[in-house]
Amino acid sequence: MPDLTYRLVIRACHVLFRVLGLRIGVVGAERLPRTGPVVVAANHSSFLDFMVVGLVATLRGRLVRFMAKQSVFDAPVSGQLMRGMHHIPVDRAHGETAARTAYRALRAGEVVGIYPEATIGRAFVVKDRADLKRGAAFLALRTGAPILPVAHWGVHRVLTVGGRFSLRRGTAVSVLVGEPLVPLPGEDADGLTDRLHTVLAAMVDQLLDDYPQLPAEPRRAWWWPAARGGAAPETQEARLLDEEARLRADAGRRGR
Repeated sequence: MPDLTYRLVIRACHVLFRVLGLRIGVVGAERLPRTGPVVVAANHSSFLDFMVVGLVATLRGRLVRFMAKQSVFDAPVSGQLMRGMHHIPVDRAHGETAARTAYRALRAGEVVGIYPEATIGRAFVVKDRADLKRGAAFLALRTGAPILPVAHWGVHRVLTVGGRFSLRRGTAVSVLVGEPLVPLPGEDADGLTDRLHTVLAAMVDQLLDDYPQLPAEPRRAWWWPAARGGAAPETQEARLLDEEARLRADAGRRGR
């Protein structure tokens, strides 16, 4: 059976969804084409993002080849699984290799998943435009594949950075699939990334507006955005925490 490892992991994810009693709502999955190359671009707030973003594709009978940092592939267990699912390792020092692999996958009609924010956002809203990478736009421009924006909210309450997690059953997870973005005549990677940022940020705002489990005391809810009165870090503080984490990771790699 093709992609046996991937299909087994999908089953395991569904079991986890049931065990945690996650209330997952997906809107707009039909916007993902059933065939042909697609660049899925999603916001990044949790270690489990790939499960709910990938769910959109499985609802359409497809699989996503996610671009993920090299360290995930270097770990014994996760590395074996990631390679078995034909995901794409991204080494910051040799990003062109990942770009070529993603290009070949798209040319073969695959769905490639990208997190333009690169790292998990600690503010739980889409990062500022200056912090978004242009990889999704470059791939779309080079291959002609549409960019499909996918926004999600709530899964970070289960597991995210900073040791934050919850096994409480019944957490609501909302997923919204936007209209495909295709390059406009004469548009470059910066312009297309600008549009992607605007769309993703608006989609996350919409999910927040409609979220069915508002915190009883926002000021005490670590998972609720600061801009809405929550206890999550402000955008600038989140950026500093991201940089500190990156420096620690770089130091750890140099020490090995």
